[in-house]
Amino acid sequence: MSRQPWDLTFAAAPEEVAGLRRLMRLHLGRWGLHEVVDEAQLCVSELVSNVITHVGHGTPTTLAVSVNGTRLRIEVHDPDTRTLPTLMAAEADSECGRGMALVDAVADRWGVLLRSGRKVTWCELDTEIMSPSDHGGDPGVSRAETLLDVYATTKAPPGSTIGDRLSTTMAEEAVIGVITDFLHWLRAHGKDPDEVLDHAQTRFESQIREPR
Repeated sequence: MSRQPWDLTFAAAPEEVAGLRRLMRLHLGRWGLHEVVDEAQLCVSELVSNVITHVGHGTPTTLAVSVNGTRLRIEVHDPDTRTLPTLMAAEADSECGRGMALVDAVADRWGVLLRSGRKVTWCELDTEIMSPSDHGGDPGVSRAETLLDVYATTKAPPGSTIGDRLSTTMAEEAVIGVITDFLHWLRAHGKDPDEVLDHAQTRFESQIREPR
């Protein structure tokens, strides 16, 4: 499974946090990293809230997410290189000072990097994947990969060979081909393709919301 790094630039504000949490859940669901969704959402909330509180409302900020080996890496970039996050032993009922303590509690490690004109506050979460291309044992992904390999082989020109793993581009084209062929099959058997697609989308969204 290809897990390409992604990033998003936004103005740090409280109303942005909920959208960032939803975006994180969506991407991790696509990556098959369901087991770290809650921890990742918490880290995003606290790191962004830290920028809002200590750097300023409306600060140009970037969220960058990647897989570093078998760890999920979350970075929040902001332009203030003077105000550094601090791990504080906040009281349980304290309304402030708990952000980095929460990150420290759920992340496997975290830190701060100073770059030219910006700082990067990062944290990493261990995942269940065995390698960067693993999918964490998701049976749906395993079945899909098997189907795509078979489909790509049947579509290959005579005499050509298919590698052990499809490239991202080839796999995407194979997915489109599989779905298109299934839509033809449904129509040929008197079924409504749109209705089946709606049911499939509903089932998919339900499954990625389920805790694992």
